Amino acid sequence: MPYVDGFVLAVPKDNIEAYKAMATTACAIWMEHGALDYVECIGDDVPYGELTSFPRAVIAKEDEVVIFAWIVYRDRESRDAINKKVMEDPRLKMDGMPFDGKRMIYGGFTTLLRASDIVT
Repeated sequence: MPYVDGFVLAVPKDNIEAYKAMATTACAIWMEHGALDYVECIGDDVPYGELTSFPRAVIAKEDEVVIFAWIVYRDRESRDAINKKVMEDPRLKMDGMPFDGKRMIYGGFTTLLRASDIVT
C-alpha cells in the first residue's frame, strides 16, 4: 500500500501566487526524486468550526486561506529515501516562505483503504 505525507497550512491570500510558485518547484523536485503523486489544494468550503476544523487547526486568520496537500510514495522506505534527497536538493533552499511554517501540520500515513483495492 502507498505511503502518504499529508500537510495542512494557512497561506495569506496576498501570497497565493508566491505559494503556488513555491509549490510548483517543490512538486517538480519531489516527482524527480521518485514521488508517485503530489497534490496541493486550496480551501474553498472549509468553515471555521466551533470545536474543530481545518482553519482552527492551523489558526487561520481572516486574510488567510487553508491549503491541504499530500505526497504519495510507493512505501515508507521510498518516502524516507526520497525525502532525504529532496532535503539535500539546493532548489528547495529559499530565502523566505510565503506562509508561517510554525502553523503547518504534517505527518506520514500508512494507507488504510483505497477504492482501487476494494473487491466487489
